[in-house]
Amino acid sequence: MNKSEFYTHLRKRGGPFGTSLSERQVQGIEAILDEGAGLPLPHLANVLAQVHRETGAGMYPVKETVYSWSKDKNPSDATVIARLDRAFAKGQLTWVSKPYWRSGFFGRGQIQITHFGNYLKMGGMVGVDLVAYPSAALDLKTSARIAVRGMAAGSFTGRKMSDYNGTKYDHAGARAIVNGDGKKRDKGSSATVGQIVAKNASAFEDALTAAGYGKTPAPVIPAPEPPKPKRPRTLWGSIITAYKSLFKGNCT
Repeated sequence: MNKSEFYTHLRKRGGPFGTSLSERQVQGIEAILDEGAGLPLPHLANVLAQVHRETGAGMYPVKETVYSWSKDKNPSDATVIARLDRAFAKGQLTWVSKPYWRSGFFGRGQIQITHFGNYLKMGGMVGVDLVAYPSAALDLKTSARIAVRGMAAGSFTGRKMSDYNGTKYDHAGARAIVNGDGKKRDKGSSATVGQIVAKNASAFEDALTAAGYGKTPAPVIPAPEPPKPKRPRTLWGSIITAYKSLFKGNCT
């Protein structure tokens, strides 16, 4: 895969990142590419688009309540819990019946996991004790593994990547792999969340295709060696050859 061509396409005006990418964004993308190597191209593109959505285009694992505009990208656990408590008290977390964050199992990662049960399940999937060390979900390699394996297995919502295969991959519908908000209007936009994810997934698909993702390079066939040139005969060489022929003829 031609990484230079891949990033050139991602930096196109109007793409998922505008015309520039930070080192941190590239690191997050690289972790997904490494962990997702071998996935069908539309599946890998969808993982990248979902991570783009979940991290506010940051592409790097973050804690819940941290957004792309947040100055503090790594607040303390106590700060995150206090923020969620305030939002819950104001009735802003309408989908939450019981505060899951107070025991420390709030959202972490490129695709965030929440609740004790999910930390336990995902930890078993990636081989890391996330119950004892919840902050390990912020490790870049572990986070990418959770994102890719979790989406492939349907660990987040029960929906998995292969559920949306077809003549053309349903990137908008595949938003349900991570979150059920796909049909909701995005804030400040006329498009739904699923449509935005699909648009970005299409851009990632174009970049992966341009970079030659999944293509097996043609085998290199070595050129045949040219024949070795014959040494020109010298006068004495010709005389000796003629003499040998004459001598051989006389012996028969």
